[in-house]
Amino acid sequence: MRIAVINAFFPPRAGGSAHLSEAVARLSAEQGHEVLVITASFRDAPAEERVGSYRVVRLPGFAPTSKLAFNYDIPFTTSPRNVRRVFDLLDDFRPDVVHQHGQFFDLTWLSTVWARRRRVPVVLSVHTRLISPARVHGAIMAAGDLSVVRAFTRASHPWVVAVDGPVHEYVARRYAIPEARIVDIPVGIEVARFSQEAKDAQRAEIRRRLDIGERPMILSLGHVIPLRDRLALVQAMPRMLAEVPDLAVVVVGHVYDDRFIKEAERLGVDHALVVTGAVPKDEVPAFAAAADVEAHDLQGIGFGTASLEMLAAGVPVVTTARSDNYPTARLVDGEHVVLARPDDPADIAGAFLRALRDPELRATLARNGPEVIREKFSMEAVTRAHLELYRRAADAGV
Repeated sequence: MRIAVINAFFPPRAGGSAHLSEAVARLSAEQGHEVLVITASFRDAPAEERVGSYRVVRLPGFAPTSKLAFNYDIPFTTSPRNVRRVFDLLDDFRPDVVHQHGQFFDLTWLSTVWARRRRVPVVLSVHTRLISPARVHGAIMAAGDLSVVRAFTRASHPWVVAVDGPVHEYVARRYAIPEARIVDIPVGIEVARFSQEAKDAQRAEIRRRLDIGERPMILSLGHVIPLRDRLALVQAMPRMLAEVPDLAVVVVGHVYDDRFIKEAERLGVDHALVVTGAVPKDEVPAFAAAADVEAHDLQGIGFGTASLEMLAAGVPVVTTARSDNYPTARLVDGEHVVLARPDDPADIAGAFLRALRDPELRATLARNGPEVIREKFSMEAVTRAHLELYRRAADAGV
């Protein structure tokens, strides 16, 4: 099977969809499928290269940042030259299916035009809902989503991959995609990255680097944006520090929204807050080894890739996600995670204290977390699900 992967985000650019699309492309190619990746340029990454058994082409463009996009750099690639280049690449490759990642990139829209003209089936992975906690930004996003994005999304009559339950509901409601064409496939986790053998050495090294010794450590992993702003985490800290005075709260990820730092200063808990900024992907397992508990999503938005990685590493996770966040795998309170109410600092503090104080609970979570990841979220299982969908789409035609 010939599979064209379209994603403006692709390594070395970091991000959940980038790593997922790279892993599925790689594993599909290793199984004998032909894979072409078309993406946006990024820093000094080569314009074209062969990675293992698949080909990557990076188109020149620009990536401005804005508050509307939470200060992320969103790549734009559309130009007369790139239009011709995309059409030539896809015409030469003759894919059986086009797999687009992200519904709001112009590269996705450009490949939609090609697929519609050539009558090639499209699979579209929706990783992110276009929503914002800010009223004005949310209204602007909704307007664009219901007009331009909705029109392009429906134009290719795609099979839509929903990465979780909230995205499934969003796609059906916002884009009016028929239920029969929405397929639930979660993000994939590369379980082998989280080796238990190296855990003790990794734990000691990170704690030495952070200068926290053996203090209890809460890790909060992932970029800080308005949808994951860490405000509730900081607002829970006074209650937690009253019970655990030597607690260290370590936030790892690029800070696009620094309100949580100012809130920590206002509350007088900044002495217990450590902010590292972004770290290389290959250091994530070491930070997991150093953590006693992790919390990434505390606003009820969902359960991100970073938190799934913590489950794979056997780290107890406190979350405000729905227990049915993933239709294919229920997250049970006290068995896989510790649940709390969204944006409720008192309840969130209680959930953290429950996890920190109860060694039997931590042992249960450390055992069940990796098990559910291996069964339901491993990259191998996710790749199989994608390949099954590609065949289904190719057999059904347009």
